[in-house]
Amino acid sequence: MLIDNSRRGMSRVLWVLILGFFLGGLFTKLCEMFLPDSAARTFLTTSVSASVGPLSLDLVAVGLTLGPLSLYLNVLTLVGVFLVALIARSWI
Repeated sequence: MLIDNSRRGMSRVLWVLILGFFLGGLFTKLCEMFLPDSAARTFLTTSVSASVGPLSLDLVAVGLTLGPLSLYLNVLTLVGVFLVALIARSWI
C-alpha cells in the first residue's frame, strides 16, 4: 500500500503546531499565575499578536462569519511547539 508522505507530513506539522500552541498557552498562564513580577516574567509573557478578520461569506441561503482570528506568540509558546515537536519526532 502506498502512503502519501507529503500529506501525512503536513497533517503531522499541523497537529504539532496546534498542540504546541495549547501547551505554550498553558505555560504562559501558569507563568502569569505563579511567577512574581520581575524581568523574567515580563520577558516570558510578552506577546506579539497578529489578527485576521472578520471573514464573512454570504450566500443566498447561508451566511457565515468567521473572525477575528488572532495569534499570540511569545517565548513560552515557542517552547511548547518545540517540546511537542520533540515528542512527536520520538514517538511517531
